[in-house]
Amino acid sequence: MSTHRWITALAIICLGTVCAASRAEAQPVEKGALGVGIILGEPTGVSAKLYLADDTAIAAAAGFAFIEGGLHVHADYLWHPWVLEDAEHFVLPAYIGAGLRALNEDRGGGSSAFHMGLRGVAGMLFDFKEVPLDVFVEVAGLFDYAFTNDDGGIGFGINAALGARYYF
Repeated sequence: MSTHRWITALAIICLGTVCAASRAEAQPVEKGALGVGIILGEPTGVSAKLYLADDTAIAAAAGFAFIEGGLHVHADYLWHPWVLEDAEHFVLPAYIGAGLRALNEDRGGGSSAFHMGLRGVAGMLFDFKEVPLDVFVEVAGLFDYAFTNDDGGIGFGINAALGARYYF
């Protein structure tokens, strides 16, 4: 076989492989129920989400609270009642939920406070169909109690964050 025919055959095989791979990548992927990633904002740290059904999930995050200062941990039960957009490459659902938050606030000068309370959360999720990845933005209202020797008591606040998770 001549060199020209070998090059032509190799080019056809490579082209066929590339076309098959691109067609396979264009197919929606079946993502797992557990997503792990990052969250940026209040708090900034790690985020996880476990789908219980198509429209319900438990989401949690742990990280540093920049505004209040200290370690922040929360967990929410989420419900995804509305799909704002269902395009070829992504789905854009909105979600609402409720959960708990704990914060170990460092007030400086050796003073600290432990906060425990409720979160009401609302957000949007950019859920890719072709890769097991989502990007989210959320806002949460807080109602908590600060346990401290100085000036503890009931407080209100807001958390806002964006993040991304990879699903296994």
